[in-house]
Amino acid sequence: MQTENLEEYCSPGAFYRDERIEVSPEINLRLITFTPSEHPSTPPIVFVAGWISLIKGWKEVLQELTRDFTVYYVETREKISSKVEGRVGYGVEEIAADLVRLINRLEVQSGMYVLLGSSLGATAILESYRLLVKKPRCLVLIGPNAAFRVPAIWKIIVTLFYPGLYALIRPAVKWYLRMFRLDVRADQAQYEKYCDALDAADAWKLKKAVKSVWSYEVWSVLRSVDCPTLIVNASKDKLHEPDSLRKMTASMTNATEIDLETNARTHSRDVAEAVRSHLARLSPRQ
Repeated sequence: MQTENLEEYCSPGAFYRDERIEVSPEINLRLITFTPSEHPSTPPIVFVAGWISLIKGWKEVLQELTRDFTVYYVETREKISSKVEGRVGYGVEEIAADLVRLINRLEVQSGMYVLLGSSLGATAILESYRLLVKKPRCLVLIGPNAAFRVPAIWKIIVTLFYPGLYALIRPAVKWYLRMFRLDVRADQAQYEKYCDALDAADAWKLKKAVKSVWSYEVWSVLRSVDCPTLIVNASKDKLHEPDSLRKMTASMTNATEIDLETNARTHSRDVAEAVRSHLARLSPRQ
């Protein structure tokens, strides 16, 4: 299962457990539990990374968080690590349902853990919130997607293309991201992360996942999210639509926003500091 040296993602003295969790008869997910060297007094974190993203993009964040947080890092069903039986969906709703089942099985208590997510993972957290039996202490959401914008021409291409020929279409996808969705001059590392993720993706899951999310919008679920929420924006990250994140913050009953400007900073130690600051601001009753 393991392809990375997960010790590199740990703070000194921390350790990890790499395992599989069956969240339904059809879906088996990879779960990596990082535990600090000393018993932490901080609430554990359930970390849901973005769409087809690789753990190596979160190396700096995990190294910092695992100093004093237990972190449950879950790889969602569209990622190459998942084991899928039969015909299943890959939409936000299905990923959210996986998350609800997973949290029910984790050793976390209601009101005493943090839900941290990025991009699609953050959107799935918002979708899952009203269904959670064990509610989190707070949310930290890095660039949640309000919608997944796929131009009409790409919908046609995705619908028609045969996954076995993915290697032929992948350069065109990278070109589209570079030319139209990312500011490569402002953040070259973001482009490289997406290229790595596209290179590693399971083409069969990828096609189904794209088709599953392109009609989704998050707006209808925002009012149901009443716990303290920190939305981490990046005003120079065009792909995650900074204006939409501001609108999301305004639409929620208990949300605040910070701007880390670039995608690089939203994948840096600054995220860990944002988590700590967010928790410090909460009153005992929140």
